[in-house]
Amino acid sequence: MNTLRIIDVRPHDKSSASSGFDAASDIQSQVIRGIMAATNEKTLPTMILYDERGLRLYDNITTKAPEYYLFGAEEQILRDHAGQIVDVMHQHSGGVVSGEVVLELGAGALRKTSHILHALTNLVPIAPPVVPITYYALDLEERELKRTLMELRESAVGSMLVGKVEAQGMLGTYDAGLKFIEEGGLQESSPADGALPLSLGSYKLDDTRRESSPASTGSSFPDSSDTEITSPSTPGNAQAPLHLLFLGSSLGNFKRKEGAEFLRALPLEPGKDTLLLGLDHDNDRKEIEMAYNDPQGHTRDFILNGLKAAGRALGDESMFAEQNWEYVNTYNESKRCHEAYYRCTHTHDINPPMAPKPIRFLEGELVNMEISHKFSESDTYALFTEANLRSIQRWTDNTGRYSLWLLERPPFVFPLLDSPSVVPGHTTKFGIPSIEDWSNMWTVWDFVTLRMIPPAMLFQKPIDLRHICLFYLGHIPTFLDIHLSRLLDEPHSEPQEFKHIFERGIDPNVDDPTQCNHPHSMVPTRDDDWPSLHSILAFRNRARERLRKVYSDIAEGKISLTRKVARVLFMTFEHEGLHVETLLYMLVQRAGTGTIPPPDFSPPHWESLAAQWQTVSKPAVATVEIGASTVTIGIDDIEAEDTDPAKCYDIADHIFGWDNESPSRQVEVKAFRIEWRPVTNGDFYEFYKGAGQGRVKFPASWEDHNGETCVRTLYGPVPIKIALGLASPYLLRESVSFSSGYEGGANVGFRNWHPIPATTGGSKHDGKGHNGGVWEWTSTVLDKYDGFVPSTLYPGYSADFFDESHQVVIGGSYVTIPRISERRSVRNWYQRNYPYTWTSARIAYDV
Repeated sequence: MNTLRIIDVRPHDKSSASSGFDAASDIQSQVIRGIMAATNEKTLPTMILYDERGLRLYDNITTKAPEYYLFGAEEQILRDHAGQIVDVMHQHSGGVVSGEVVLELGAGALRKTSHILHALTNLVPIAPPVVPITYYALDLEERELKRTLMELRESAVGSMLVGKVEAQGMLGTYDAGLKFIEEGGLQESSPADGALPLSLGSYKLDDTRRESSPASTGSSFPDSSDTEITSPSTPGNAQAPLHLLFLGSSLGNFKRKEGAEFLRALPLEPGKDTLLLGLDHDNDRKEIEMAYNDPQGHTRDFILNGLKAAGRALGDESMFAEQNWEYVNTYNESKRCHEAYYRCTHTHDINPPMAPKPIRFLEGELVNMEISHKFSESDTYALFTEANLRSIQRWTDNTGRYSLWLLERPPFVFPLLDSPSVVPGHTTKFGIPSIEDWSNMWTVWDFVTLRMIPPAMLFQKPIDLRHICLFYLGHIPTFLDIHLSRLLDEPHSEPQEFKHIFERGIDPNVDDPTQCNHPHSMVPTRDDDWPSLHSILAFRNRARERLRKVYSDIAEGKISLTRKVARVLFMTFEHEGLHVETLLYMLVQRAGTGTIPPPDFSPPHWESLAAQWQTVSKPAVATVEIGASTVTIGIDDIEAEDTDPAKCYDIADHIFGWDNESPSRQVEVKAFRIEWRPVTNGDFYEFYKGAGQGRVKFPASWEDHNGETCVRTLYGPVPIKIALGLASPYLLRESVSFSSGYEGGANVGFRNWHPIPATTGGSKHDGKGHNGGVWEWTSTVLDKYDGFVPSTLYPGYSADFFDESHQVVIGGSYVTIPRISERRSVRNWYQRNYPYTWTSARIAYDV
């Protein structure tokens, strides 16, 4: 067995490197800075708790204080699901990749980690000539690190690791360890005997540097005119996977904003790397306070030991005499934060030699040394979004108090709607999109069109009721270019004939596809007559550059930002978002037979997801009764006011919408009952096989796969037994929304590339949740109403479909962009018998 190695990464610590201090000096400066603050604002760094003795005292909490449920909950998850977790962790690669690294931030005693390590060995049935996986335990105390690693080696699990997983140590802070990886330290420190066989040059700086977080608000695809479709894989990308473990809800010790920034900076790359993160839920106050102040006093001993470490940092271990302090704690429910304090028992002074004057503590004064944030569903999804992370899968303990999340850095993430990317000075979520929003949209559009459609499919129609795929690559930039030309009174971009081919798509009659009752472009009938992909992409780039110039001219005052200008930007932006969804519900019809699954997103682990979905709790009562009320629907976005001199510049807090969203109006709604959750595949399958046999068609969202009914997904068909609990895109009924929204975890905005079980009707948050990621049919026919005025910029947007054949749908699907799914006034529509969209329904009843 190789000699135990501990890599000292402390020289890579950002704070010490920039200041010239060593780690001890840095702790000293943090202590001094904290205790020199004003009365009741003093702090001590959390780091003082985790000296060598503190780590052992913490072990007492985890082994002798059952009130501290966090450790037990996380251990139970790992004990029961570690095998599943490492399987999902390796979905990208299909198995272990030689040279992969598992790095645990703040490893501690390794009791919980041993379950992960054991599970990893099961992925390597026979030990190869070179150890394929290296596990690094990162921690602050060298002797404790050596002790725990030696105990691991001598344990039963340790014997299983031989030849499969090499366990090593890293000595330093989180920042130091991560910086070490980014700067290529793993390659430089790899042993000569070949324990790390693959070159880890991918961890070096320069052209092979691991990025902390690829920008999600800038297109990751080149804007050159010779851009062509890429393959689903990335040739030449030889970097070994990096799997980070951050357990124990340690992220809760960060301030909220700092926690998101820390996660965002992690060196995770799309398509291979993962993060396993433990987060405590926003549980009952008494339960949380007891967890951090057990009756046996183990937590108290652990906390008070930190006083010695603080004194040691100042040169005198007894400086903070224990008899002068006591431990107190409280849970701040509004902030969802547990706060731990030293409380001064009587007034006294201390005189650190490096302080400019003696420091006085008053009797009763509180000195904070630790915070532990708890995470509601909204907190969690907001955190992931702000950190540019995506949840691959979640495991929750048997009591429902704690979760482990497996996360990845996806190729793109839609920001929260109230993120700083909105135009400066604008206060609404639904106003003018920023140029950053556009860049993010282009990333999504290019991802779908250039990475999910193989060249062989460009001239194919995945569904007969729409054009070939290539049409949509030309339609989006043409629509943008047409409206910019009209706005700016400028010529159309070359080639101008694109406006005749690509201006408008089709929505033919479902029952007679030869009939299309609205104006549409006349498109080529032969493949050879279509413009080339090369020319379309070059045109796309020119249209985008025109748009960038509009934003630049607005910023420089060359173009006045009026409502009309803002409306064109809003309309063309959301138009592109709507067509991403159109293209994807077309592509799902060819998933498994042409469409490329979303590259660099972890594929679903259907078996484990199905097992979890089967345990999703149902509402205690299937329906909810809504009392009679007067409801205001719609918004007041009056397009005629765009040219009113008194209002044309009033856009800072203006909400833009499509013509069928205005004006606002009041509707009297009688009392009714409605199902909490949409009809699922399981519900409809039972009906299809039973009472509905011969009365309803086989849904287009299903397919017969060798005699087995399967549900279509962008990853190919999956057996219906896996998708029983997912919303079924078929039925037509009335519906109402109890959505938790994008920020609350709703399955919209590409959080997943498939529906998930609905969560509405649960016991918390007044039943709010999400419907699983589907639009919902209503019984409302799309038609003219009092006050409706067709758009001047796009007259046929709604009016062309007032044909008594289209039904209003509301909400949004899993690929609906957030600003559409979140704007409650949005009224989308489809022909009532159009079978391809991601649209389900809840059943409503008269009362």
